[in-house]
Amino acid sequence: MGVLYSSTRDSSKKVTASQAILKGLSDDGGLFVPDHIPALECSMRDLAGKSYQEVAYEVMKLFLTDFTQDELSGCISRAYDSKFDTEVIAPLVEAEDTYYLELFHGSTIAFKDMALSILPHLMITSAKKNHVENEIVILTATSGDTGKAALAGFAGVEGTRIIVFYPKNGVSPIQEKQMVTQKGDNTCVVGIHGNFDDAQTGVKTLFNDKELAAQMAACGLQFSSANSINIGRLVPQVVYYVYSYAKLLAEGRIEDGEEINVVVPTGNFGNILAAFYAKNMGVPIHKLICASNENKVLYDFFSTGRYDRNREFVLTSSPSMDILISSNLERLIYRIAGDDAKKNAELMAALSQTGCYEITEQMRKQLADFYGNYADEEETAKRIKSMYTNTGYVLDTHTAVASAVYQKYVAETGDRTKTVIASTASPFKFTRNVMNAIDEKYDSMSDFELVDELSRIGGVDVPNAIEEIRTAPVVHDNVCAKTEMKEAVMQFLGIA
Repeated sequence: MGVLYSSTRDSSKKVTASQAILKGLSDDGGLFVPDHIPALECSMRDLAGKSYQEVAYEVMKLFLTDFTQDELSGCISRAYDSKFDTEVIAPLVEAEDTYYLELFHGSTIAFKDMALSILPHLMITSAKKNHVENEIVILTATSGDTGKAALAGFAGVEGTRIIVFYPKNGVSPIQEKQMVTQKGDNTCVVGIHGNFDDAQTGVKTLFNDKELAAQMAACGLQFSSANSINIGRLVPQVVYYVYSYAKLLAEGRIEDGEEINVVVPTGNFGNILAAFYAKNMGVPIHKLICASNENKVLYDFFSTGRYDRNREFVLTSSPSMDILISSNLERLIYRIAGDDAKKNAELMAALSQTGCYEITEQMRKQLADFYGNYADEEETAKRIKSMYTNTGYVLDTHTAVASAVYQKYVAETGDRTKTVIASTASPFKFTRNVMNAIDEKYDSMSDFELVDELSRIGGVDVPNAIEEIRTAPVVHDNVCAKTEMKEAVMQFLGIA
């Protein structure tokens, strides 16, 4: 049976996977969700013998049911190729009896590459399938990693343009340099005076601006999204959780059917939601451990059942998690509400109007598979240092949050189930924070001196993504107020 998609705020209208990918966000402001989560057709034993690309096909064909075999296989082969610096695409590295799923071997050294390498191909294929003649304008907000990964994926792709908004002082120097040096006539990068939530809210507002949509349509343009609100981002993320289990099985690290825990450093909730989908497809996952930084809105939610963004926004050393409005949580809320779009819409309206909502006790009971905790800045730095001291393995700041939270989980529960931690970024993206955590003596070095020193002490080569921005000129120097995002978009599109 094919999978159709509907909005989390109105389940009456059904669209195909390709239509959902093209639209990105539903017209009512909701997120597209599958009408059911399909079960895996291959056994884990069969998947254990497959490559990453083959596992990707077995997973994605179940969600993207209006794609032909040739269409989907073509998208996968073009996405997961030599742009990754390892043939296995997502290696599993054991350190201190835990398995780190390295999701940062793509062209921008962050986990966003895993989905954003394939999204442009899914989107262009979707446009052809639906006879779309408009040029597709990708509109995206980023807390640091999505921006560069999306820019790299869509740069030069015929029939598309891409606009990325990021918080001007809310990303690491390396993250910013990666974005503002991006080449491509179809790319635009704009820093805003505000935080990620401001950027994300602004993007959602632009998606729902009917007047702007009409102006764009008159010029042969239409919006779509590369944020994790796009189902074309979420589905490819499910793949690597299936793959990690299959790989552990292939290597004899676990028995067939043995449960594992999964730990995910979490901001916008898309990455851990993908793990939840994998569990519901049949992957034997015991606990989904949601790791937050000091912006611990998700920890508080799992602890109390109350989501409340009315709090101080904290800039941390793990900026991709500096988020108070976790957009993808809406997909989980919809599910635990019994796929009740009306109930979900009421909760999201409360979030928009008051900044908070509270789920029912019955809904809370359905969160038993989740565990939430957080690590503060000191705990994060200590975890980087202790891991390096004990093993020589270097964690980035986001992965360190996850690792520190996992230690808290074990101390609290005594659960020694074998565990996979999603390692979401290379330490080279956050060199100053990582190196200062290891030894404060490094603070006097420049950013790129730190890069070379990290390479030396970690025994790993400097990634190409870092080498290519050492001397790259700044191409994008646009900055605007959060209230001026529409004007920035119109100017880039030439419809001002």
